[in-house]
Amino acid sequence: MASITHTIGSIFQPIFHLFGWILAFLYGLVPNYAVAITLLTIVIMGALTPFTVKSTKSMMAMQKLQPEIKKLQQKYKGPENRQTLNEELMRLYKEEGANPVGGCLPVLLQAPFLFILYSVIKGLANITPAGVVQPRYIPTTSKMYHNLVASHGQINAFGIDLNLKPFSHHSSVGAAIPFFVMVAVAVGLQYFQMAQMNNRNKKSGQAMPSQQQALQRFLPIFFAYFYIVIPSAVVLYMIVSTIIRIITQDLMFRAGVSNPNKEREREIPAAGKSESTDSEPTKAAPAPAPAPEKKPSTIKPQPQTRSRSKRKRKAR
Repeated sequence: MASITHTIGSIFQPIFHLFGWILAFLYGLVPNYAVAITLLTIVIMGALTPFTVKSTKSMMAMQKLQPEIKKLQQKYKGPENRQTLNEELMRLYKEEGANPVGGCLPVLLQAPFLFILYSVIKGLANITPAGVVQPRYIPTTSKMYHNLVASHGQINAFGIDLNLKPFSHHSSVGAAIPFFVMVAVAVGLQYFQMAQMNNRNKKSGQAMPSQQQALQRFLPIFFAYFYIVIPSAVVLYMIVSTIIRIITQDLMFRAGVSNPNKEREREIPAAGKSESTDSEPTKAAPAPAPAPEKKPSTIKPQPQTRSRSKRKRKAR
């Protein structure tokens, strides 16, 4: 087991030194460990942005396929058709370029960076058997190296040692509270990101795949345990990276990249719209003019007494 660990460590040594150099460089610009880790997180998330966009598009494809998936599930009911159903689903995913776990790809990609950053942070507080502080993976001429030696390996930022964990030996119970708060914030942000995606699906009228829902609910619980056993500097990295993912996905949603409704509107043939605009609308026949109303006669009938008097005169 020790030989396997040594082999893996030797393979990652150049990567550890690369990230250590970047971290020391950022610390030289802003001599604060928390700020340097935050800037390093921004650099890493910038490199992961293409994967975030790809996973979001894959998630959109899965949302569009939900009606077809339900039809296949209705068609191949029962355990005897389970293999056929899986084959048909895989064929559908392949044809449409969808991935059932594509929405969780950015979270899964965090694992290598967590391992790298954990190793680098652990190396910063390295102490030799003789009790001498000797930081690893960063240049010995850097400002960070000299400050770590002067502080005896403590990564102090805003009053807390980022090299400690929630259950490390603290001076008091109150001193351990900030570490538990960081773990709670990290887990809460991940659940907020999950709720953000679910709300978007509800607004677009699409159901999120059950596999993706289960994976999203499980990952924050797994990371909660992981956050407790790693240095708080790595937890800070996860907090900042999750905030960046939330902002990135929100901007993508506002721009229509991850909005299925807007995608459907774009798929409407432009020819159909041009036909309605290019062709002149048929003019409606003018309505017939209403017949003029007959005015009531104002001639008053002559009294019959006058005609009788005339007849008498003629008779005379």
